[in-house]
Amino acid sequence: MNQRERFIIAGILTIVSILVVFDIFNDSREGVVLWHVLTEAFIGVVALAGVFYLLRGTVTLRHQLQKEIEDFSAFKQEAEAWRSESRKYVDGLALAIDQQLTKWHLTVAEKEVAFLLLKGLSLKEIAEIRKTTEKTARVQSMAIYAKASISGRSELSAFFLEDLLLPSSSRDQSV
Repeated sequence: MNQRERFIIAGILTIVSILVVFDIFNDSREGVVLWHVLTEAFIGVVALAGVFYLLRGTVTLRHQLQKEIEDFSAFKQEAEAWRSESRKYVDGLALAIDQQLTKWHLTVAEKEVAFLLLKGLSLKEIAEIRKTTEKTARVQSMAIYAKASISGRSELSAFFLEDLLLPSSSRDQSV
């Protein structure tokens, strides 16, 4: 239920509560039996409880949304800090990969496909980004694998990323 719907329902329940109060006032002046007045009072209290429940839910949702926004903002700042700190390494790795792709005599288009494969994109996503067909992306990826003498995407990734893992002794010390 969205916020507008919550306010509409809360407004209706508020009107019901007000009308019940007027009715109880009129009934008590007319001498209506006690159980009738108590029943109407109960209905008014339930309607008011509904109003408070809906408004409390709205406040809770706003607090949760604010917390999510703050958490996302902190995550975004952390990601940006990591990108800034690692930029020289990422640029160096990208340059090294580009040099290796040049050694394999890849065309400009094949290099672009190779980078997108390394990023983990599917052939369909690569085709969409490059505004080609999926078949073209597949043919270019096969040409990359043939020129690099590798069997597929995993070997392509492993060729460049295998040495990025810390040696097992370094990983044990960081834990």
